[in-house]
Amino acid sequence: MFGLDLTFLSWEIISKFVIKGFVFSVELTVISTLGGILLGTVLALMRLSGSKLLTVPATVYVNGMRSVPLVMVILWFYLLMPSWFFNLIPGGANNRSEISAIITFVAFEAAYFSEIMRAGIQSISRGQVNAGQALGMTYAQNMKLIVLPQAFRNMLPVLLTQTIILFQDTSLVYAIGAYDLLKGLTTAGKIYGRPEEAYLLAAVVYFVICFGLSYLVKKLQNKIAIVR
Repeated sequence: MFGLDLTFLSWEIISKFVIKGFVFSVELTVISTLGGILLGTVLALMRLSGSKLLTVPATVYVNGMRSVPLVMVILWFYLLMPSWFFNLIPGGANNRSEISAIITFVAFEAAYFSEIMRAGIQSISRGQVNAGQALGMTYAQNMKLIVLPQAFRNMLPVLLTQTIILFQDTSLVYAIGAYDLLKGLTTAGKIYGRPEEAYLLAAVVYFVICFGLSYLVKKLQNKIAIVR
């Protein structure tokens, strides 16, 4: 149909071109999720602290990051950061694209995870916070022992959904030449003269992975709803 030849994708091509890109896409997703959640939690706590010294810079950061496209942040960091910065990182000189992708994804996704964390924290009843304070707990103890464990359970489906979106966004690192899943497939397509088939297969792979993960998240969400 339409002259497409989907049989060109053999195991040799998968092992030579696709697996390397898939591994980096997964690594970028995992690192960005963990780093984004950690930094996002700090930003959320800063915005909820009630201190203008902490609230204002955190708000500016979150709103600023969420107001620009991710691909622009990736390109800005990659093109504007001086070479000496990457030389400070072991192997950074030879992996400038990959290092840029990791740093920008963590910084960018932290803004979105921050809003998820903030909503989750605010979903916990104020009475539980007051009960912890009545027991003599400090603000940090209250967050660590009472608020955050419950908030994480409430936020888990949303956090996982954002992670799926993050995995889709990893294809944007193609703009700076990072070797991700999309780069692997398109490289194989160009070498073997099948670029249309390569893009079509890339779309299918992303759809299958994201649809499968979305289905699992929905099942998890139903289980959490039952627990509530």
